[in-house]
Amino acid sequence: MRFAITAAALLFASPVAAQEQSVTSAPQLSFERVFASPSLDGPAPRQAKLSPDGRYLTLLRNRAEDRERYDLWGYDRQTGEWSMLVDSESLGSGQELSEDEKMQRERQRIGNLSGIVSYEWTADGAALLVPLDGDLYLAGLDGSVRRLTQSEDSELNPKLSPESTFLSFVRDRRLWVGEVGEEPRPITPKEGDTIRWGEAEFVAQEEMGRLTGYWWGPEERRIAVQRTDESPVGIVTRAAIGATGTKVFEQRYPVAGSDNAIVELYVMDPDGQNRIKVDLGEETDIYLARVDWAPDGSALYVQRQNREQTRLDMLRVDPATGASEVWFTENAAQDDYWINLSDNYRFLEDGSLLWWSERDGYGHFYRFDGTDWLRLTSGDEPTTALVGVNEKTGEFFYQATSGVLTQQIYKARLDGSGTPQRLTDPAFTNSASMDSDGSALYITRSNTEQPTQSYLANINGSRLQWVEENALDAEHPYARYLPSHRPAQFGTIKAADGETDLYWKMVTPPMEAGKRYPVIYYHYSGPGPQVVTRGWDGALQQAVVDAGYIWFELDNRGSANRGVAFEQPLYRAMGGVEVADQKAGAEYLKSLDFVDGDKIALYGWSYGGYMTLKQLQADPGLYAAGIAGAPVTKWELYDTHYTERYMGDPSKVPEAYEAAAVIPNATEIEDPLLIIHGMADDNVVFENSSELIAALQEGNVPFRMMLYPGYTHRVSGENISPHMWNTIMTFLEEAGVSPPQ
Repeated sequence: MRFAITAAALLFASPVAAQEQSVTSAPQLSFERVFASPSLDGPAPRQAKLSPDGRYLTLLRNRAEDRERYDLWGYDRQTGEWSMLVDSESLGSGQELSEDEKMQRERQRIGNLSGIVSYEWTADGAALLVPLDGDLYLAGLDGSVRRLTQSEDSELNPKLSPESTFLSFVRDRRLWVGEVGEEPRPITPKEGDTIRWGEAEFVAQEEMGRLTGYWWGPEERRIAVQRTDESPVGIVTRAAIGATGTKVFEQRYPVAGSDNAIVELYVMDPDGQNRIKVDLGEETDIYLARVDWAPDGSALYVQRQNREQTRLDMLRVDPATGASEVWFTENAAQDDYWINLSDNYRFLEDGSLLWWSERDGYGHFYRFDGTDWLRLTSGDEPTTALVGVNEKTGEFFYQATSGVLTQQIYKARLDGSGTPQRLTDPAFTNSASMDSDGSALYITRSNTEQPTQSYLANINGSRLQWVEENALDAEHPYARYLPSHRPAQFGTIKAADGETDLYWKMVTPPMEAGKRYPVIYYHYSGPGPQVVTRGWDGALQQAVVDAGYIWFELDNRGSANRGVAFEQPLYRAMGGVEVADQKAGAEYLKSLDFVDGDKIALYGWSYGGYMTLKQLQADPGLYAAGIAGAPVTKWELYDTHYTERYMGDPSKVPEAYEAAAVIPNATEIEDPLLIIHGMADDNVVFENSSELIAALQEGNVPFRMMLYPGYTHRVSGENISPHMWNTIMTFLEEAGVSPPQ
């Protein structure tokens, strides 16, 4: 880690000289080309899976002529041949998805994709369950396709039972089950418009990373099913303003401080009989975080999180009676902190649990046998994901931060012996997945000079075969722009506390001595995402650089992958430390002789849009302009699980919400401002921007805005994306933030 920082510091000892490279003539990268097909990033396969017998690798592959449409492909590892198993265009009906499925896709951040977005292998490896255009199909390896459902409503969360005897899905707010090939029927009652069976509630989907509301037992005898009563949840009247009309939705949206849905859990037979209620405790104002069956079906394990998100109880439930007991409790790592939910755990065949926890200040793995805890990993570089488990070899595989800016894949012993072994190339940042037995790795990797690659590896990390080499050769879509590709540089500055290192990334255009260049300062700033990494960031920033701007990013305190102490300053204080740290980034930029300190423009989306507004309010004149995309302007308008995790209950800490708000100080914004928002946004609802717009107008504060009818929180598309970025560039030119002549 020290070497990386030192190298960056030396590089910037002579910044202009470091940037001066001969650039072969190349076409300028336009925003139209950035978002057109084929993707300049190359192929982007999704959901790679091995067949149960390990012979076939399947994945979803996007089309060259339509980067957002995916088909199902299979690779026969014996013959070395690829084949398209399901052609989404020829098989699909083109039927419009139900509103529930559209919203669920928004929760998954795949609302822009078309064709096949998910699939599942049958237990015998002979076929695959494929949802497409709201219906379900069974696709054979021989090319045959059998239609399983045909209805006007979408089948949500379709699953095959563990032995693939049954097909299950949610339709019309009920759970449906039937033997594969036979007509499914609802096994839960119809109880009105506020009761849902088998579905994850809004905050579970949006904030908790839980998209399902039912769980098959390992021997297909029983199913755990969530029942959700949405009646306590307030209604947000969401006007999805489109180009040719407006649809009004009465959306159940639990804003901070308001009532959540009441969630119950039941266990029942596949036909809905013998239904028993699980004892989740006397307190109903809780979150059902995760549900898992023991490998032998002897118990159901339920993670129950308190409303404050400072305590998580692992309940062990008797599936025959619904009786529960607290198996163990996980508390927040320190006072004034929260519990970060994860899927980084696995119940093992011997009844023990492989568990991820931040209890020592960094994310690490432990093993719990019901009585004692065994620590398996350690250090100040947190583990970030459980990749897989191989119980035959006694090993588990995980992803961990390395040198702050990359992710590497490691394996370690389940008994805690030995030293973890790195399996991936440190020149790349990596992620991985495995088959259920942990017998093979599917690794994806990239760096700032190489778009995402993927390959199969054995359990020692040795590459067996490329899945997508994505080589930047003459045939690659990005090849003609390579001569003008600008390298990314990295370094650190001190945070506003004068002690903490903050990492930045910068990409500059070819620079002439004596000239100073404007900056597009991209930021997110909120909890969760880490912006600055050594991975491939796509062609967008290169197009910005081609236009004559410096691209700059900085991760402030509060962002992920650096431990509890680094995230903690956001507790009850959103819009505080982030503003100060990003200001330190701006002051650093102003100290560089090749940066035009009067031409630093902020750009952020969602939390980043909120931060643009807070930064402009806090330091008038420090920035030349700001672009706020889909900004939160009042945290009382955002949902319970996310907002209260960091800010608490607004009725108990109103002063924290007052300090974090944008609206009361809207008229303090003096610098040029562009507001962008999708007018059908169901996440950061449009009221956030409309209230800000009204406040600015009432205060006679000039600003610009670009609103997108029909678009949700994700304003993107082959034509809409370049329109938005061309709008941003026009705004910057009007604000005087333009490159030197």
